[in-house]
Amino acid sequence: MIELDNVAMSYGGGELLSEISLQLAPGSFHFLTGPSGAGKTTFLKLCYAALMPTAGQVRLFGTDVRTMDRDDIALARRRIGVVHQDVQFLDHLPVADNVALPLTVSGRDTLDESVNLRELLSWVGLKARADALPPELSGGERQRAALARAVIMSPDVILADEPTGNIDWEMSQRLLQLLVELNRMGKTIMIATHDLNLIRAAKGQVQARVLRIAGRRLQLAGADL
Repeated sequence: MIELDNVAMSYGGGELLSEISLQLAPGSFHFLTGPSGAGKTTFLKLCYAALMPTAGQVRLFGTDVRTMDRDDIALARRRIGVVHQDVQFLDHLPVADNVALPLTVSGRDTLDESVNLRELLSWVGLKARADALPPELSGGERQRAALARAVIMSPDVILADEPTGNIDWEMSQRLLQLLVELNRMGKTIMIATHDLNLIRAAKGQVQARVLRIAGRRLQLAGADL
């Protein structure tokens, strides 16, 4: 689905990532750890073609990103849901409209999709907050809205960048449970996090690989959880 083959990434002449190889198989679950500044966000951006590697090859669903034009990348990204670390919403639109933005942009804002939107908001526990504006949401509600927006196009892969970084432990557990449920539906999940307690909490719920970025390289941090 997403493959990185001997990938390197440099900024301003300095190499941040080097010799990165990984295959995200259908239905797999990965945690990505590493110290702040190690390159976790950069790694995720390579996985959805927001950045192009300075060396090596990234393939999205079998196609080298270097051979893809803007439309090709846009179509591939519909199959990849991203929960960004810094959640951004349009503050003048209610939660439901913010979550539905990917549908609106893609021209899929139909009656059937509206039914799916209501079901999705209920699934993330935001049915009662559908008409609230983003500034009125708590941190946990914002993260759940971000997850709903990331999955509304029914992507094959969900990439989450520090999704529990600004919420309490109880809400972190709730968000983890939602991601585990998505994985059980067959979705491929990768969560970048510095929260080792979150990784430990996943034990018994999901079989996950723990990867660590250290010294510019990607390492297997331990056996399957």
